[in-house]
Amino acid sequence: MLEIANKTKQKINQKTAQALADYVLRFYKKEALEVSLVIIGDKKMQSLNYQFRGVDKTTDVLSFSPDKLTIKNSPEFLGEIFINIQEAARTFKYQEMFGDKKTSSYIFYFLLVHGLLHLLGYDDKTEKGRQAMIILGSKFLSGFFQKKVV
Repeated sequence: MLEIANKTKQKINQKTAQALADYVLRFYKKEALEVSLVIIGDKKMQSLNYQFRGVDKTTDVLSFSPDKLTIKNSPEFLGEIFINIQEAARTFKYQEMFGDKKTSSYIFYFLLVHGLLHLLGYDDKTEKGRQAMIILGSKFLSGFFQKKVV
């Protein structure tokens, strides 16, 4: 289950985000687990990135397992994902990664899947891990939208 807190004025399709999260979690047989999604902007993301990673710049997505947080620590809670909606709107930054231009909505959903994959144990600290996560994230989005799960 996905719980969404949108801290921005930018609108997102919450029904689609929830269905996509359910789709990914169901694949891993983790559909009973709860995930929190917080949608923020550049300034808050830069602050979180510095606080938790020591990097004083904004980023697109951060994921935190329950041991990193104090807000909700229960066996049913998988973790929390923060997505920078302003970064998702900078579509030109993602063109090389995907090989073609994607919409900001696509990038937002990709970042949601990417965050979920981190909570499920995937890592992109190496180029091999990063490429694997990009391919997997793209496959999840393709399957989700082709099946019209929403």
